[in-house]
Amino acid sequence: MPSNVGIIYRNYKDKINSEQIIKIKEYCKIIGKKIYLANDIKLAIKNNLDGAYIPSFNKSLRYKIFPKKKDFLIMGSAHNINEIRIKERQGVEIIFISPIFNTKKNKKQLGIVKFKLLSKETKKKVAALGGINKKNVSLLKMANINAISGIRFIEELSNEK
Repeated sequence: MPSNVGIIYRNYKDKINSEQIIKIKEYCKIIGKKIYLANDIKLAIKNNLDGAYIPSFNKSLRYKIFPKKKDFLIMGSAHNINEIRIKERQGVEIIFISPIFNTKKNKKQLGIVKFKLLSKETKKKVAALGGINKKNVSLLKMANINAISGIRFIEELSNEK
């Protein structure tokens, strides 16, 4: 697995507790990965994680009131210009714009051109998300991105060893 991979823990079905988070945090420390918690900044701060991720469906602006902790990264995802503006108001530092390519769940891809147009609508750092794999990752050179997120891509890289 590449060394610059961070892990976003997402569990939207069950209530997340600190005990789970501490176990995941300890594991991430062992393997040298940063850990971010989805949709719960308060719990991420309480457990001294590396940051938090605010999904596109979360439109709450209450995140702006959290005290900024040193070296705590807040990320969020967006699918359109309205969601990009919400993420900016939420105070995220990196916006994951998705889906850039087709995914199993979503066949409506943005594509490189629309992705680039959306990424130019913000001064925040942008990351490509959705459908990224070994076959299409080279196309991302045409996009104005700071990072990528791709479960399949990371799985493919991990399976090469």
